Parts: sequence; structure tokens; C-alpha cells
Amino acid sequence: MRMHKKSHLEERLSACADILKTPDVTEKNMKISANIPDILPLERIFGNANPVFLEIGCGKGKFVCETAKLCPDINFVAVEKISNVLIEALERAKAENIRNVYFLNCAAEVLPKYFEEGSVSRIYLNFSNPLPKEGYKKQRLTHPKFLSVYKRLLKRGGEIVQKTDDRDFYLFSLESYRQCGFDIKATCEDLAAEPVEGDVETEHEKLFKERGKPIFRVVAVNI
Repeated sequence: MRMHKKSHLEERLSACADILKTPDVTEKNMKISANIPDILPLERIFGNANPVFLEIGCGKGKFVCETAKLCPDINFVAVEKISNVLIEALERAKAENIRNVYFLNCAAEVLPKYFEEGSVSRIYLNFSNPLPKEGYKKQRLTHPKFLSVYKRLLKRGGEIVQKTDDRDFYLFSLESYRQCGFDIKATCEDLAAEPVEGDVETEHEKLFKERGKPIFRVVAVNI
């Protein structure tokens, strides 16, 4: 079902311009665009040199906003390509006066244009679309195509923290991490039974738990 455009979307995005980077769409080819630098001046944006954590696919922002409040000494950059969804995260961060979150309105493929190599300490992948059909597997956010992007962004020893309700996607991701030279630091196949301290529940996670679905979690380290 097609999502209806939020009312006054452009004006609302403009009102959040101080915490938002919108993409330059002059170059339509994402492979080319990814290699045209537009590096975020993170120390100027945040006013400090604290570690940077990146959430790819932040949705309406519950996870990143709540996690940022729990971790004031971490700088968070939240990525969401659908501006119609992102506006809710932006307005939440503004309303709650969260100073250590910044937002990117772009696709994961072009992230290298915005970050220096090795500048990110952690990447969160929360309930990414599992895209179960075989023909779509190259679009899964843990396919080696994307893991090669994340490796460019992550520091040595930096980590990916992934959560999903889809067992097949979880198993696919484990194999992809190993194939791309990540070390599997931790796995969990029922997060409700084995909760992790400080791990914020996402909107999707709450819904899936209420339906009795197990939540899978992986921590993969860039070695």
C-alpha cells in the first residue's frame, strides 16, 4: 500500500534543517555518487570528538532517540531514506531537545560519501527488510555488497549490532559476516529470554514480541 505524503512535509523538513543532511541528487547513479565526497563535519556538528554510532534505517526514531538519551557521550547519526518516515524522528529529536543525534536522508549505498574511512565505532541494523525472495538478496542490508560499505566506515574493532525477527535473514547475515571477515562476537536467538542491558526496544520489536515472535540479535566485529 502506498504511503500518503505527510502534510506540509517540505516545510517540516526545513524546520529541522539544523539536524538534517539531505542528499545531493544531481548524480543519479548511486555508485558514482557514493564516491563524490560530501564529508560530514562531525566535530563541528556535535561540538565534540566523541565516538560516532550510526543507525541505518532509523524509521520513526524511537531507538536512536532513546539510545542517545541513555548515552550522552556518544554521537549518533541516524539514516533513513524515506523522508515521509524520517520527519517523525526529526520532530521527536527536536521536541525532546536531544543534542547528540543528527540525521541523514539517504540510501545506505551512498554512505561512503558522508564519512571518513574508519570514523564510525558502531553500526545498528534494526529490523531491516529481510527481502526473502532470492532475487532480492543483493538488496539485503547484510549482503556482502553492503558489508563492504560498512567496513569502509567502521574503525578496526568497530561493530555491527543487528536485530531481526526473521530467522532466515539472521542465518543469511551470519554467513555474510563470516564471508566478509567479521568476527561474530555475540549471538542471541530469543532476546526476550536473554535481554541485553541498555538495548532499547524498537517499534517493530515491541510489535513482534507481542505476537510471540523470537528476536534474533548479532554483534559482528570488524577485524
